[in-house]
Amino acid sequence: MLVTSRETGRWVIPKGWPQKRKKPHASAAREAREEAGVVGKIEHHPIGSYSYEKKLKSGVLVACEVRVFPLKVNRQKKGWAEKKEREVRWFSRTEASRAVGEPALRSIIRSFRKPR
Repeated sequence: MLVTSRETGRWVIPKGWPQKRKKPHASAAREAREEAGVVGKIEHHPIGSYSYEKKLKSGVLVACEVRVFPLKVNRQKKGWAEKKEREVRWFSRTEASRAVGEPALRSIIRSFRKPR
């Protein structure tokens, strides 16, 4: 499942800034709920990471490191915080890897295997 970026409309995974007093996997689950309305069981350890440059509202570029946490989705809510701001689409692993722009994220998606 991918979402569109609010700024560029590119296909990306839900992601956000780390939150105080929250473990990284909990922050990732919260972002997935806010950006795509998905709820489920999040893994506590990342399956990879990648870097990209985020353009802030001020125009400044900030280097960001994204840790990728798999989420086994149990359901998608009917409404969520950013529903009107993003498109959400379910892809096959091959389609998702072709849709994203970051080469390292492509690699993470291609190598992902469902937990048993």
